[in-house]
This record gives sequence, C-alpha cells and structure tokens, in this order.
Amino acid sequence: MDRILIVDDEKGMRDLLSIMLKNEGYKVDAAESATRARDLISRGTYDLVISDIAMPDGSGVDVLRTAREIQPDCIVILITAYASTESAIEALKLGAYDYIIKPFDVEELRIVLKNALEKRQLERESSAMEQVKALLDRVAPTNSTVLIWGESGTGKELAARAIHGRSPRRAKQFVSINCGALPDELLESELFGHVKGSFTGAVATKKGLFEVADGGTIFLDEIGDTSAAMQIKLLRVLQERQIRRVGGTEQLEVDVRIITATNQDLETMVREKRFREDLYYRINVIAVQMPPLREKREDIPFLANHFLAKYNKIMGKKIREISPEAMRHLTEYGWPGNVRELENVIERAVALEGTERILPASFNREVASRADSGQGLPVVLTDGGIDLETQLEQLRERLMSEALARTHGVQTRAAELLGMSFRSFRYFAKKYNLMEGREPKEGFGQ
Repeated sequence: MDRILIVDDEKGMRDLLSIMLKNEGYKVDAAESATRARDLISRGTYDLVISDIAMPDGSGVDVLRTAREIQPDCIVILITAYASTESAIEALKLGAYDYIIKPFDVEELRIVLKNALEKRQLERESSAMEQVKALLDRVAPTNSTVLIWGESGTGKELAARAIHGRSPRRAKQFVSINCGALPDELLESELFGHVKGSFTGAVATKKGLFEVADGGTIFLDEIGDTSAAMQIKLLRVLQERQIRRVGGTEQLEVDVRIITATNQDLETMVREKRFREDLYYRINVIAVQMPPLREKREDIPFLANHFLAKYNKIMGKKIREISPEAMRHLTEYGWPGNVRELENVIERAVALEGTERILPASFNREVASRADSGQGLPVVLTDGGIDLETQLEQLRERLMSEALARTHGVQTRAAELLGMSFRSFRYFAKKYNLMEGREPKEGFGQ
C-alpha cells in the first residue's frame, strides 16, 4: 500500500484530500505546517508527498528539499494558487514531479497521483532496466508512436504507462486493450465505438477507446494478433487521425498518442506477408525492447524479496527471508514467463510455506526440481553411480520447455527447433505436463 503525506495549512483541504486518497486505498498522513511535514518525513518513509507551496511557517519548496534529501526517490507534487510563480518553477528544477493550480479538479489530481506512483513503481522494479528507463525518459516528452517488444510477462504495459505518466498528456486518460483477445467485430466496436442500432445489441451510441483517450494515450497490446482487415483500419487512424464509429457516417477527429506492443517478431511477419509493412513502419517510429528476466538475473533477488514483502502483507504472514538454497533455484531457473512468473512463484511459496524461511520445497515443480544456469544439470546419484536416464530426461524436459517459451507455445515450431518429430514432441510434452497452463497450439496462429 502506497503511503502519502498531505501538507496544507487549511484543514478543509487536508480533510478533502485525506478522504479522497483513503477511499482510493492509500495510507495517508497529514501535516498542518511545513515544520510538521519535515518532522514526519524525517521519521517515516513516504512514497509521495502533496504539499501546498505557501504556508505561514515555510514553503512547500522547503518540504521538497527535505523529502529529496532524506528519500531521493520520493515523489513530490506541489499545489499553488497561481498559474506561474517563481517558487513553482524553482520546485520543478529541484525535482518536483508536478505542480497543480488551485482550484483543481479532483479527478485530475487522482490521475496525476496514479501516473506518478506507477512511474515510481517502474523505477523500482529493476536496476537492469536503467537503459530502458533512459529511453523511456527520452521518448516520453515526444508525441511519437512507440512499439514495445518483449516476451510475455516482461512489463510492456508498465512501460507504456510510464511513457504516458512522464508525457505532457499525463493529465488525460491512458486506456489499454489486448487486441488479440477479441474478435474483429467486437474489437472494432471497442476501439471506434458504435451508433445506436448499428448491430444487434447496440441499444445506445457508445464511444470507443480512441475517443475516450482523446488528448491522452491508447495502448494497443498484442497488435501482432490483429487481422488484415483490422490492420487497415488502424493504419487509417494513424494516417488521418480520424475515426468513424461502427454504423456511423461522421468522421471524428482524435488527438491520441498510440503505443503498441507485441511478443511476436513483426519483421518476420512482414516478410511472410502476415503483417502489413506500411502499418509496421507507422507503429515502429520508436522501438523499445523489454529484456527477459533471464538476461537480468542480478535483479532476481531484489524482485523476489519485493514480492515476498508484498505477499507477506497481503496474506498476513511473517516470513523473514528466502533461504540461500531457494534463492539459488530462483537465480538459476530460466523464467520463460519472466517477472509475472516470478511473482506467481513467490505468491505460491508464501501461501504454502509454514516456516520463517522460503524453502525450495514451496516452489512449483519446475523451479524446485531444476535450474537453468547453463552450468549443467544437478547430478542425480544412485547406489550404482550416476543415473544417466534421469539426467537425459531432465535435459529433454528443460530444452522442450525453453523451446515452447521461445515459440510462444506453438508445438510444431518448438519441435522444429529441437529437430524432433511433432508426434514425439507431443508425447513428451504430455508426459512432462509442459502444456499445463498454456493454450495448446499445434501450428502457427492456431
């Protein structure tokens, strides 16, 4: 739960913000003066501070300086009664996230806070993401279309939200949709809206997400899964910045920044005529690649402990640490599901662990039984020596799992990577339960 400090000498303002933020699920403290705020900051840890600039005993800029000195990653948002003041400009130079002018719209403040905290969460996720974050910082102020590429679970939507949260559009809506999860007819209605009576069930005119996001950002996830017909419609929006509701005739202007994402190789899809080349170049103005977890293993202990603390709090547990042996399993495993899979593994371990330490036995079978460090499999011994059959079984299981991860669950392509017949691959995949939790795919796109 994010912790927020409100600083304002007006009791009415403190009460208003406190009620609003507590209803949003934040933990809130309040200070009636700059002196009190500096004292609270020096004794506690806050994720975000909202402070009035002008107070009888000091300035919000002083509060900002204290917060930045004690906790450099603390977000500070200042409130001012004037559109442009020297103190507000100074505050931005000193590292304030933003300033809001009184009287302000409560909904606008809610959006600014949400974006600020999401930005902070992204910055805390991983030290190996520094290059990606630097690119996001350079991209955010522009209006360019961005394509985010990465395996499932690498945080593509989080990156898109970070771009929006750092952009001039941050006070407007960020909306997202998974393009691969809906059939064309429903996807078109969701994106462009529809007019009353345009199809069965259209009992009222409805705005689409492009209209909802006007002035803000729309995130089109899994754009590689869209049909040829939908690709043409998206290309038209990118070219003309206009949409037409389903069943309507009016062309509507939209001012929307478009961010797309995919876990597929769009360049290959373009060569194979499965994705429009003109659309590809339209969405790939700036490309951001999210690294898989196996390429940033040094971040695994940090992330694992972060998730341990999170699920300790959620489940009311008091597990102190992850044992060295358990951490070795985590750092050596291949993580085909990336950060999302790591979080799920830690959640399961916290739920099952009955001691004060996370032990390997609380992990799922894949993580508990084998590692993926590239330094050889653990040797299984019997009284007669090495159990070669078991070693070979474990090697085959690991390589098949990795092949499935690389081909996004398409069994025919995974079999081709390993030089196996599809019949043989399917037999062993069933034997090892490798398709558990995956949607069976025997051919590309099926």
